[in-house]
Amino acid sequence: MDTMVSQKEEPLYIKIHSADNVAIVVNEGGLPQGTVFSSGLELKEHVPQGHKVALTDLKQEEAIVRYGEVIGYAVCPIQKGSWIDESLVKLPIPPNLDELTIANKVPEVQAPLEGYTFEGYRNENGTAGTKNILGIMTSVQCVVGVLDYAVKRIEEEILPKYPNVDDVVALKHNYGCGVAINAPEAVVPIRTIQNLATHPNFGGELLIVGLGCEKLQPDRVLPGGDKNNIIVLQEQHGFEQMVKAIMEAAEERLIRLNHRQRVTCPASDLVIGLQCGGSDAFSGVTANPAVGYAADLLVRAGATVMFSEVTEVRDAIHLLTPRAVNETVGGALIHEMKWYDHYLDLGDADRSANPAPGNKKGGLANVVEKSLGSIAKSGSSAIVGVLSPGEKVMKKGLIYAATPASDFVCGTSQLASGIHLQVFTTGRGTPYGLAMVPVMKVSTRNFLKEQWPDLIDVNAGRIATGEATIEEVGWEIFRMILDVASGQKETWAEHWKLHNDLCLFNPAPVT
Repeated sequence: MDTMVSQKEEPLYIKIHSADNVAIVVNEGGLPQGTVFSSGLELKEHVPQGHKVALTDLKQEEAIVRYGEVIGYAVCPIQKGSWIDESLVKLPIPPNLDELTIANKVPEVQAPLEGYTFEGYRNENGTAGTKNILGIMTSVQCVVGVLDYAVKRIEEEILPKYPNVDDVVALKHNYGCGVAINAPEAVVPIRTIQNLATHPNFGGELLIVGLGCEKLQPDRVLPGGDKNNIIVLQEQHGFEQMVKAIMEAAEERLIRLNHRQRVTCPASDLVIGLQCGGSDAFSGVTANPAVGYAADLLVRAGATVMFSEVTEVRDAIHLLTPRAVNETVGGALIHEMKWYDHYLDLGDADRSANPAPGNKKGGLANVVEKSLGSIAKSGSSAIVGVLSPGEKVMKKGLIYAATPASDFVCGTSQLASGIHLQVFTTGRGTPYGLAMVPVMKVSTRNFLKEQWPDLIDVNAGRIATGEATIEEVGWEIFRMILDVASGQKETWAEHWKLHNDLCLFNPAPVT
């Protein structure tokens, strides 16, 4: 990565790969027409921050190259020094899934990182939790109003008596009835709900609230579970009795949860999710590569790391299948891409639906450019496993967990897969959070950290201005993950108790 910089206030651009014929402008507010860089490049027009400038004259239909990969083709001739906005970039065809190479560039196993630990809650099944939470899950949306009322009273009247319990969390979702519950793809939301129910942060003390007549009966939420963990509202005598039943059952579990104590656990017990939202052209330059470096450190420490977002991987899949540890894993990656291609076809949607308007304002021309930056979060380790949406992780190492790119759906799916903490990179900014686990925000630009000092946890924008290296920020992220997992440090999302609702991925029909 070449950063053209002599002094911080001078015009800066970043060129990622020697083959690139475009670079992005670093300076806040962009740079005006006539700006001359130390390389001699002169801007023909104003170029906004994060947007691409042509480093050479480009002919019509000539490939536009960033990250050493073709991100599109010039719609018309483009002069050197011109702003290449999205309207000038023709979307290329996606990689052919039947022509991909698999497991032919498997990364070597890096030297292990030993001795790294965190303070967690050991569960009877051998898993470790990073929070001590009472979870109360619904089997159907109909009961949410009652549960919300009960949880508010639990928080005010009961929870303060049990100081070792971090929180009580209502696990609400829009599934359970009015759905084709026996349709083949209904397996996705159902297993997501079931796997959310067994999250290690609940210590095996989940309470389930159902209505009684729903299609997803409460005992399907936790198959083989204790019937005493279920409260059915249609069996109660009036609203006050419903609330009383929930509160009494909650206190029984709070008493037991209050006895949980943190103990030293190896870093290999951790499951860390990686996600991006409100991305911009700096995402693949600063925050995502730094997170990728931290991901490699976690893998070396024996932990599990999962990256996701199918539509933000699909156009870079040709760079991932060679890293699959074997043919089986590579085949699973391709299967998930094909499944999602079919899913989009059913909705008469195509890949041009991604990126969002804010991504484009941040300099991302299309989904190809976005994907190439997105996969930087995966680091450089071999991909050892693939999960379908909502599946529970069973392996250590780098895992691809197939999910939609939607922040809320991806977050819910990764929770079901078992993450203890999510590292979330953002360039445009979002106050997104999860109630079940901490979300650690990493900004791509200095400006966002300055604008949101009480929402951004780590500023990777320093990489763009030469104030820090990818490795330095990667280590900062790695160490903060251990501190947050230990309860020794709070993320800003935790501090403000920011969280979004659970949002299930349901590709099956709604009736």
